[in-house]
Amino acid sequence: MFVDALKKQNPQLIEAAVALWRQGTILPDTYVIDVDQVLDNGRKLLKTAHDYGIELYLMTKQIGRNPTLAQRLIELGYRGVVAVDFREAEVLSEHQIPLCHVGHLVQTPDALVEKTLRLRPEVMTVFSLEKARQISKVAQSIGVIQPVMIKVIADSDQLYPGQEAGFILDDLENIVQQIQMMPGIKLTGLTHFPCLLWNDQQQKTLPTPNLQTLLATYNRLTDMGVGIKQLNAPSATSCSTLPLLAEYGVTHTEPGHALTGTIPANQHGTEPERIAMVYITEVSHQFSGLSYCFGGGYYRRGHASKGLVFSSSVSSSNVQIAPVLPLDDSSIDYHIPLKGHYPVGSGVVMCFRTQIFVTRSDVALVSGIQTGRPVLDGIYTSQGMLKQEAFYG
Repeated sequence: MFVDALKKQNPQLIEAAVALWRQGTILPDTYVIDVDQVLDNGRKLLKTAHDYGIELYLMTKQIGRNPTLAQRLIELGYRGVVAVDFREAEVLSEHQIPLCHVGHLVQTPDALVEKTLRLRPEVMTVFSLEKARQISKVAQSIGVIQPVMIKVIADSDQLYPGQEAGFILDDLENIVQQIQMMPGIKLTGLTHFPCLLWNDQQQKTLPTPNLQTLLATYNRLTDMGVGIKQLNAPSATSCSTLPLLAEYGVTHTEPGHALTGTIPANQHGTEPERIAMVYITEVSHQFSGLSYCFGGGYYRRGHASKGLVFSSSVSSSNVQIAPVLPLDDSSIDYHIPLKGHYPVGSGVVMCFRTQIFVTRSDVALVSGIQTGRPVLDGIYTSQGMLKQEAFYG
């Protein structure tokens, strides 16, 4: 999906990834992240958000919940992260990463409510009265009042399978009245997802019905006299979409793919954010006229269409372009098929939209790529745990 943009915006990342693989420093099925380019993308996002009066919460699931990279970004000026589920909250909090937003896509289990509240998240999202009551009860017991957001949906909204949740807009007044009676929480915000999506036909990022529902909810609550401080509208956040969100009065959003430049709008390498992540693997075998490379990092919504095939020889500069064939939804990505015959042991570089936290891949953080002096800072699991520290110069 992003191979052409990668070649245009960050060819040095290709060279560094292939060099590490040829040395045996990293294994097939590894995402290589250009740390310096991520930080540069992060700076651009912060500046644009500041110019338009929007607060950004970091989203780390796309980069494997990596605490080291999250900490580096926080040092730039981000206040903290959004944890989309309780596993992410666990990983990041264990590394003292500030949690700003917890519970949006996945609610906090009862057994973790007290632990989460003691971390003092800026806001927690609830989309059931039962969860709101539980948070209120625990908050009272430890002497805090937890700010919460609610997620409200309408019939026209777009929800991804497995993410179906939210209070019904038609029942808003009743829901809010009940929440206002819970002494341990305070309703301070609204959120929804996805609020923006890339439109292939128009080749631009457009508002979804979900954003309209978010705004309609805000207007109704304002009429009820409920003061909403945070209007949180995640999805497709980038330097190009922040001005659009500001037009709608959005106060907060949560960049993820923009940090690595892997937003659909950047397919041609035209966005301010530059590609900062590649996937490298290796040809394992041939079968029935196709070549198969080691899998583990395939993401079905990634739209991977082609890869760059490299010889394992350090002296070889020959590069071939290989079409990547889609996998059936019923399969496990033990291998990724390529159209054509390529020598066993060849390296394959791909660049596509991914969610590292749902893969089995390694994650290699590499600094110094942009100055021609790459240094491997460390290799991590897809869940943000350090596997090994290593240096390559």
